[in-house]
Amino acid sequence: MPGIRFAQAAVAALLALGACSAGPKAGAFRNPQAPIWSAAAFAPGQVTGSWRQVASFASAPGGCRAGAVEVTPIATGLAVKGSLCLDGKAQAIDVVARPVGPGRLSVGGTEDWWVLWVDSGYRTLAIGTPSGQFGFVLDRGAIAPDRLAAAAEIFDFNGYATGRLQPF
Repeated sequence: MPGIRFAQAAVAALLALGACSAGPKAGAFRNPQAPIWSAAAFAPGQVTGSWRQVASFASAPGGCRAGAVEVTPIATGLAVKGSLCLDGKAQAIDVVARPVGPGRLSVGGTEDWWVLWVDSGYRTLAIGTPSGQFGFVLDRGAIAPDRLAAAAEIFDFNGYATGRLQPF
């Protein structure tokens, strides 16, 4: 019997170690150990106008529905105003997004937003954070299935748990 108890303890220890190193941290939607890339060719001047949120990562099904933002160029960057559904909760957005690197936007006081992908026609944006605290997809209208699939693939490539991406 001592051998069985030792084996049970060893299995429990291995499971505990695996839980510490596998997957995203609690509340995050991406594995922080995975590489993440921003869209180097992103042109901030191309995103002026109205955007509709068409998908977001969430811990549980349900919650709020799609948000929408208006992006306006200003002297210090891009004014982004509206609301977004982030992890199932509606959040008012009123920030200045300043380009700080290729495909990277500083939004003052919070983690930088990384543009992970934009389609060639600037109709769809996939935005996330290096920590994986949130990720969402914006579109200029009704998103085509192929662009939504492409956004999901980009999130997957960047270490996001795409099973938690909820289209609206």
